[in-house]
Amino acid sequence: MKTPLSVSVGVFILATLVTLTCADLDSTRSALLALREALGGRTLLWNTGSPPCSWHGVQCKNDIVVALQLPGFSLSAQIPPGIFKNLTSLKLLSLRFNQISGNLPSDLGLCTQIRSIYLQDNNFTGVIPEFFTQLKKIVRLNLANNDFTGEIPRSLRNLTRLKTLYLENNRFTGFLPELKLELDQFNVSNNKLNGTIPVSLESMPVSAFGGTKLCGKPLQICPGIAAGTGVFTRELHNKKGLSGGAIAGIVVGAVVAFAIILMILVFTCGKKKRKQTNAVPFSSINKQIEVDVSGEIPVRDGGDVGFSNGVASTAVPVNGNGRNIEEVDGGGVNKKLVFFGNGVGGKLFDLEELLRASAEVLGKGTFGTSYKAVTEIGTIVVVKRLRDVTISEGEFKEKVEVVGAINHENLVPLRAYYYSLDEKLLVYDYMPTGSLSAYLHGNKGAGRTSLNWEMRSSIALGVARGITYLHSQGSNVSHGNIKSSNILLTNSYKPMVSDLGLAQLVGPSSSSTPNRVNGYRAPEVTDLRKVSQQADVYSFGVLLLELLTGKAPTHALVNEEGVDLPRWVQSVVKDEWASEVFDIELLRDQHAEEEMVLLLEVAIECAAQYPGSRPSMSEANRRIQQLCDSTYKQADGFNPAMSGEIDDIASP
Repeated sequence: MKTPLSVSVGVFILATLVTLTCADLDSTRSALLALREALGGRTLLWNTGSPPCSWHGVQCKNDIVVALQLPGFSLSAQIPPGIFKNLTSLKLLSLRFNQISGNLPSDLGLCTQIRSIYLQDNNFTGVIPEFFTQLKKIVRLNLANNDFTGEIPRSLRNLTRLKTLYLENNRFTGFLPELKLELDQFNVSNNKLNGTIPVSLESMPVSAFGGTKLCGKPLQICPGIAAGTGVFTRELHNKKGLSGGAIAGIVVGAVVAFAIILMILVFTCGKKKRKQTNAVPFSSINKQIEVDVSGEIPVRDGGDVGFSNGVASTAVPVNGNGRNIEEVDGGGVNKKLVFFGNGVGGKLFDLEELLRASAEVLGKGTFGTSYKAVTEIGTIVVVKRLRDVTISEGEFKEKVEVVGAINHENLVPLRAYYYSLDEKLLVYDYMPTGSLSAYLHGNKGAGRTSLNWEMRSSIALGVARGITYLHSQGSNVSHGNIKSSNILLTNSYKPMVSDLGLAQLVGPSSSSTPNRVNGYRAPEVTDLRKVSQQADVYSFGVLLLELLTGKAPTHALVNEEGVDLPRWVQSVVKDEWASEVFDIELLRDQHAEEEMVLLLEVAIECAAQYPGSRPSMSEANRRIQQLCDSTYKQADGFNPAMSGEIDDIASP
């Protein structure tokens, strides 16, 4: 039982906290109103009778202002001193696309929790103030398109977490200092800078230094260094006793060695290429399939192979309506290819034509091996040879016909199937562009296009639409195997979800048991044949994380701690470092970071550990659609969704 004294102390402490909180809110309100008054914020229609946390552009956490976003509000004049001393919990400040002038206020240096500052496209003047060195947590700093002067301070190197530094289109002078920072984004173009580009910035694009008098990589060689010579050659000249003949000998020797290595590579590649181009018809490996109890055909150095059903293949014609009435021969063996609709591109072919087609292995997945098959008439299809199918023929046909009836622009249509005791084949359209997995994790060379934010967000929306449509076909209809290798891309990069319903066709086996290292499977999944729609949502969430981070969830070690992708992302975001999870290729687009964070929030919710905490696919689809449409535009046409800000207060 509490004593009267303890109760009194508790009441006193509570009253004190309430008083302090009210005082903080009052000071915050006064600071924000003073800022609006000073900058002539006539477009800031704040309801002063409501709490500041409800005002447009003001974001709070636990009734404390952590973000101030006022882009494109026609704000002008100077920021008076004393504003930011009452906003010291700020993590994000965005005043871009206004006409604010004058020096940066010194009390901004009191905001030591700040992580992102966006002041581009204003009329700020003066030098970069020294107080920036106090902002140890800053990650993004954009001062572009202003009227800053003076030298770029060397002290910026103390901002060890800085990833973005945009200083272009100002009037900075002097040399560019060696910052020794791991920057993802950098630009000092159109300034009065001169001298040599520091080594740590040589990897930046040429455009980052345009309109300056800087020299060295990646620009032209600085005066005084002859073209075609480098540090190594100059050192050779400077070494005592090393003659010009010796240098020439070294150069000639290097050229000869390079030529020998090149010849070896050409010979080796040519030999491998000759080995890989021996196409083999499907029907040439009957015996191999008869003895291959695992259902997989070994890949012959990535070359072309074929398959057959292991029995004589008398062709049975297919009627134009997409169904065959006669389904078995006298021996009880199904020998027909059953089509849905009008076939592949309006073309029908029989089993014999398929068996004569040349083919190459595209990949081996959870449920079987996929082949690219080219018939004699030039029709190109994908044939999936299923393994571990233990359900009855009647149940197989029933489930396959459900899949064959599904029609959506973001779902790969099933064109035909074949069933016999020895073989179960599914025929699909061929997608020449390849899979999303190949684009995210394959060789970036060989002319392969990198997926930018516009492409990835469009892919996310297309996949969401396809799965949402699939789920709308019934509460018991699910995909069961959503992953990046099952997202195929058209020539216009439209995503097509493949392998619909295959999880319900296979039986339990060692090759298909759930494996958490796989990375996509929901924690509650114990039987691949019984995957719920909420499990699909989890897999979709992991797919979104893969799009955003560029990391493959199937990799055993996502990071040095060895945790899976959702847990790694959640740990980073929990520490309020959300921007650091994004793929570096996405960060090159400085106009989409806010949208990235919005999609990150959807991904984290979808990949929640407990099914009840996940949104439905229709809800996830709605939010992604809203994100892509960028519906929240400012009255002057400014679109914050394309602005490049980071919402640094995202939480899982």
